[in-house]
Amino acid sequence: MAGTVCSEHPVSTDIAALAAEALRREVWLTPKPGLVDSANNGSHSDMDLPLFLRSIDAITPWLHQFFTLGQQDFLQPSQGMLMRIRPTGLACEQAMFGATQGINTHKGGIFSLGLLCTAAGRLIGQRRLLTRNRLCAEVAAMTQGLVERELQHCCQPVSAGERLFVAHGMTGARGEVQSGFLTLRRHVFPYWYQESHSERRSLNALLRLMAYNPDTNLVARGGLSGLHFVQDYARRLLNTGWQTEDLQQMDNALIARHLSPGGSADLLAIAIVLMAFPQ
Repeated sequence: MAGTVCSEHPVSTDIAALAAEALRREVWLTPKPGLVDSANNGSHSDMDLPLFLRSIDAITPWLHQFFTLGQQDFLQPSQGMLMRIRPTGLACEQAMFGATQGINTHKGGIFSLGLLCTAAGRLIGQRRLLTRNRLCAEVAAMTQGLVERELQHCCQPVSAGERLFVAHGMTGARGEVQSGFLTLRRHVFPYWYQESHSERRSLNALLRLMAYNPDTNLVARGGLSGLHFVQDYARRLLNTGWQTEDLQQMDNALIARHLSPGGSADLLAIAIVLMAFPQ
């Protein structure tokens, strides 16, 4: 049963190390349309692969801290954990900005992966085995009501996420965590093993995310037409079957339009972490 406590302490997979490795796998993955990879800087004039690697090095110690906080506070109600870990999230962001000279490389990743590592710490503290479903459910429990508190009741939007919610009703990363990563559970996990090679598996997952994720990064850069262009392009490739050359051509098309599916890149890293656990 989902709520059963294990009679023996579960073997703990180091989710913080997994999260850091997932960020590295994501940035090295090539070709990624519109995104920084080992071939080019995608649609970013201010970012490159070495910058991302420095950012990941700066973030990594804080991922372990998120896990520790979750483990220490496992008896606290789930709903109070977001406020509990927020100072750690802000400190992690400052470490990232210090490593990147103020460039936002991983703010979305810190938010989602921080919650995921905290959820894992709580489950381990409760002596429960880590599974994909339990991790997703715990993240959802910790962020219950987040969209309503921070977006629906926002009177004067300041951040890009707030402005996009007011303009288009898009909930972005907040909606994704509150739903327990529904986009991944619906559009990525069931198709993960369609590809046998790990790199093609990750690229196929990214393509599925670009096809179905309402990526606020794309809307911020190119409006709804930019989002629809990327979604339609990705769905065509999924329907017809894709090769590396097709992704390279898509990369050129997104660069020409200054489009970068950064939200999908963040979700790919989350998918890589969660697929390391049984369902």
